[in-house]
Parts: sequence; structure tokens; C-alpha cells
Amino acid sequence: MPNPQKPPISLSIGEPRHATPRLLLDALAAGAKGLANYPTTAGAPALREAIAAWLKRRHGLISLDPATQVLPVLGSREALFSFAQTVIDSSRAGATVVVPNPFYQIYEGAALLAGGTPHYVNSLVADDFAPRWAEVPDAVWARTQLLYVCSPDNPTGRVMRQDEWRYLFELADRHDFVIAADECYSEVYFDEAAPPLGALAAAQALGRNGYPRLVSFGSLSKRSNAPGLRSGYVAGDAALVTAFLLYRTYHGSAMSPAVAAASIAAWNDEEHVRANRALYAEKFAKLAPAVCAILPAHAPDAAFYLWARVPGDDADFARRLYAEEAVSVLPGSYIGRETGGCNPGHGYVRIALVAAFDECAEAVERLVSFSRRAG
Repeated sequence: MPNPQKPPISLSIGEPRHATPRLLLDALAAGAKGLANYPTTAGAPALREAIAAWLKRRHGLISLDPATQVLPVLGSREALFSFAQTVIDSSRAGATVVVPNPFYQIYEGAALLAGGTPHYVNSLVADDFAPRWAEVPDAVWARTQLLYVCSPDNPTGRVMRQDEWRYLFELADRHDFVIAADECYSEVYFDEAAPPLGALAAAQALGRNGYPRLVSFGSLSKRSNAPGLRSGYVAGDAALVTAFLLYRTYHGSAMSPAVAAASIAAWNDEEHVRANRALYAEKFAKLAPAVCAILPAHAPDAAFYLWARVPGDDADFARRLYAEEAVSVLPGSYIGRETGGCNPGHGYVRIALVAAFDECAEAVERLVSFSRRAG
């Protein structure tokens, strides 16, 4: 039980809590007239065009066909999960899904339900949290059917570089597997002049026309502070998008016309996104140094997490912090798996600076006070 003298503050869940922009709410209400019709699974052409136009602007893409290379989805989470069901062929011996470690748990669940076996690739502080892709044996790559990549990364906030993408693309070509690039944090960054590199842009830079064996996943949840809207996209290889669309036609994943209307408004506007980034930038500039001064941590390249080293067991640290200070953080070992002789999440906690500034400041003050006592 938390300290009854202090109101609970949650820094454990990556749920954006800034205000949803008024233009989304207005468009959602105006779009309600479309509820009299069944929506199509492929989505309204205007929505696909809005997503494609945004991807082109944001990532400098020369070519992206909204009719064949873009598909609206009900948030990136459900798409990341269901995509595996269309890619994995469990009848092939040793069907393998490679995931970074620690990781977003949806990747593991998707692999298991599809009949695949997860293979975990450690991301360690010694490598600046870059996954150790080069340590994956060729025999594992040979049976790999799907690779999940998260950039900006959850939980470390690290952004992948062009040379890393080149290495993975070459592996995908050699071993014929698909890359699913989870980019739901791509619009939470701290330098307006240096947005994170995206998978599609990395492919284009290498002359990979048509984005072979690659799909990227994005969402309005973090970008537009609309996690309840459940709206995102899949974009990339047309053959993979077509197969995913067929699956979704049976799966019943059509987007509500009202949600589609709000989504079009969101993808067509960048002002509210810049304002959102400014709020996160202020929190990290003013609050992260206090955490880093007491716990070994580094500011993320992007996303809204601090990945902080704690003394002793991370789960025990989180339990005691909640009991004494009513602040919840996520134990790192919960989102990691024991492999290669270690759980790379052990000894870390993930701190999500998602609440309003004053609430985050209060939580950080309590966290620092507790850490001094626990240190």
C-alpha cells in the first residue's frame, strides 16, 4: 500500500497525459455522422493520403503510394501484435522472432501466439544500449521470420543509426525475414532540427526502392496525445501491406469514420506536435538532471523515458518507493528476459515523465528523497 499521506503519482506507464488537442476533438465530433455506415478495412482514401503525405514530409520520402503501401490501424499496439500472425509460418521448423532485450512485451506475445519462438538480443549499457545484433548466430538468423526493432527505443530512448539499419537490411536480404519497425515514439524528441531517423528513410537512403521486407508502425497516441483514439498506421513493402490488409479484413479491424476524421486532422497538423514536444523538453531539461544526479541514468535521444540504474533489486526498489513515497515506476526486469547469462533490465527502472510538469516535479522530488535514503 502507498503512503496514505501522499497522493499516488504514476511514472510507470507510458500513457501520454498532456491535453488532447482541440482540433482532434472537434474533428471527432464532426465525423460522428459517418457512424451510420460500415467503415472499410482499407480505410478512407483521404486518411491513407493524409498518412502518406505526413510520412513523406516527416521522413523526406520520395515515393510512398497511399493505395498500396499505407494502411490505417487501430493503434500501433494491435498492429504490432496482429502483424506477426500474417508473417509467421509455424509449419516451418524453428520459426523464430528476434526481439531486442529489454523490450515492449507485445513482441513476445505476438511471437508466441503465432507459433514462433522469441530470440532475445541484449541491449547493455556498455554498448550505449545498442542491441547486440552481431552476436546472433547465423543459425538463428537462418530460421528467423520476423525481427522487431524499436527506435526510438522503449525503454532506453536510443535512436538507431544508418549503419545499424544497413546491417539489418543486409541480414534480412540474406536470410529472407521481415523487419517490423516500431516507431511510436518518433515524434517525442528534443531538438527540432534533428528528428530521429526512421526506418523508411534509412531504406530510401540505401536505394531500397519499395522498402522490401520492411514495414514501419506509427501512432497518434504519443505524437498527438490521443492514446484513447486508437489510431495509427502501417507503411512500407506493398506485398506485406496487402497480406496484412487481407488478414485484417477477416479480423474486423476497420477504423470508425469518426476516428478517421480526427486522424486526418491530426496527421495534417504539426503545430500541436511541436507544442507537445516543447512540454516534454521542458520536463526533461528541468527534472532529468535531479534524477541523474542521484541515480545513474542518461537523457534519452527521444521518447519520454528515463532508464535509471538503481541500487539492489529493481522490483524491491519499486515496491519500497511506492510504499514510502506513493510513486510508481516500472521495474526493468519486468520487461527483460534472462539470456546470455543476464536479464539486461535487472537493476534498472523505467521512469515515464508523462504527467503534467508540477506532478512530475513532485514525483521526482519524492524519488530523489527516497533514493538518498535507500542509497
